Amino acid sequence: MNAATLFGLCGAALVGLGLYGLVTNPEPLRKILAFNLLGSGVFLVFGVVAKRAAASGLGGDPVPQAMVITAIVVAFAATAMAIALVLRLLQETGRSTLSSDTSAATDTAGADS
Repeated sequence: MNAATLFGLCGAALVGLGLYGLVTNPEPLRKILAFNLLGSGVFLVFGVVAKRAAASGLGGDPVPQAMVITAIVVAFAATAMAIALVLRLLQETGRSTLSSDTSAATDTAGADS
């Protein structure tokens, strides 16, 4: 097993763990962290694909590296904004989670009667 295959498998594992965290965790902060884990896995897989293309004789292309670096910066900014929104939600409501749809539906049904 060479290094590119190992990195590819690690990237796929990160994507799988990130998807699992997004689906199973109801807390917004954990969803943000799981989304970052998923993004890191995608960046790693993209880098491995670019490395294999360069190793197969297609020549080293700097575009995938530039795209991954740009995506890392954008992901950092989006994470900072998402955490700021969760902190603002905590300040306004005293909870870090959003209310579920079922409780909102029972509240409006009780107000009509």
